[in-house]
Amino acid sequence: MRLTKRDVEKLVYSAENGKQQILWDKDGTGAGAPLSGFGIRVYPSGKKSYVLFYRVTGRQHIKVVGQHGPLTLEQARERAKIDVVTTMDNKDPLAEKRLAKQGITFKDFCPVYIERHAKKKKRTWQADQRRIDKYLLTTLGPLLLASIAKRDITRLYESLVCDYPYEANRMIQQLSKMFEFAKEQGFISDQTFNVTRGVKTFKEVKRDRWVTPEELPLLAKAINEEVNIYGRFGLWLYLLTGLRRGELLKIRWDDVDLQRKILTLVETKNGKTHYLPLSGPAINLFNEIPRLDGNPYVLPGKFEGQHLVNIEKIWFRVREKAGLYSEDKNKVVRLHDLRRTLGSWLAQSGNSLHLIGRVLNHSSQSTTAIYARFAQDHVRDALDKHAESLMVAAGDQAPVKSVPGKVNEAD
Repeated sequence: MRLTKRDVEKLVYSAENGKQQILWDKDGTGAGAPLSGFGIRVYPSGKKSYVLFYRVTGRQHIKVVGQHGPLTLEQARERAKIDVVTTMDNKDPLAEKRLAKQGITFKDFCPVYIERHAKKKKRTWQADQRRIDKYLLTTLGPLLLASIAKRDITRLYESLVCDYPYEANRMIQQLSKMFEFAKEQGFISDQTFNVTRGVKTFKEVKRDRWVTPEELPLLAKAINEEVNIYGRFGLWLYLLTGLRRGELLKIRWDDVDLQRKILTLVETKNGKTHYLPLSGPAINLFNEIPRLDGNPYVLPGKFEGQHLVNIEKIWFRVREKAGLYSEDKNKVVRLHDLRRTLGSWLAQSGNSLHLIGRVLNHSSQSTTAIYARFAQDHVRDALDKHAESLMVAAGDQAPVKSVPGKVNEAD
């Protein structure tokens, strides 16, 4: 018989010796094939619960769909249909429920992600660990992984995007990968919606910002007035070497060969040892940096034996004083733009993209291609000089007049 609301209301416990009593629904769909295994169980206490009997991988299970009262008969049928679909993929809906209830917290999941995925698949896994420590654990750490909702991700993103829009986007990308990995490893149901989807992120444009020759005197003055001595030296090293933030802060004195005038970096983004020649001013700068006893780092931090960490805070002070901050996110000078400044100035001086790529330790030419436009300025100067020479040589036969003195000036 097909269960009706009246059947459910009239049902009372009548089994002997506390035995299980279930009234099965013979046609739970109301039409067509029956919803096999759906029924209602009545307990000695009088409580009634909708249940679903099913088999997965040869094992029998009975899952409580929900309690009668808070859940109507039709609502229970709809829930049971979802569970039946799950079993068709040979998955256990009871295990999925148990996983969500007793699942791992985000804090406990993070080390698993780092060890099993990030360290094995990403050369830049340290960046993932840094975002976890700096942004994610405080907000998401105590939450069960399966309980994290889109609103939690949105709040976290909005708290970061104003000051660090690109970093906020990288965080969303990382979280998306973490949730997909959690599905693959069975920490959450693979039917779980990825909560990072649909989060409205900052529209990125290719950065075209560097410190111009007109801005450099203001920046130099602001750097020299910075109270943190190692922050001061660190910002100058940024401009002179073009190193990445992590590479710069982790320089050890053992990496610096002042005699051979070379800096050796083993831990780099592309995983290859980077040998960076040092300019005369860079050598002088290293000679001026005071060494801290017992600390191997060129830029020591406030904790014993550790390197400087929060150089961004120092940069914010310097940037504000130099007038390099703007409400327009595409005009503001960011810390990474100091590295871009070196590449831009090298390009404008006529250096090849290959040479710039070697200086900045780019793993692909496409990364260095951003500086191609600056290199074109040098090419244009050369063509201007060539064209003027042609016009002078052609004399009266020149199709256009040359600019008097232009060739001599170029020479």
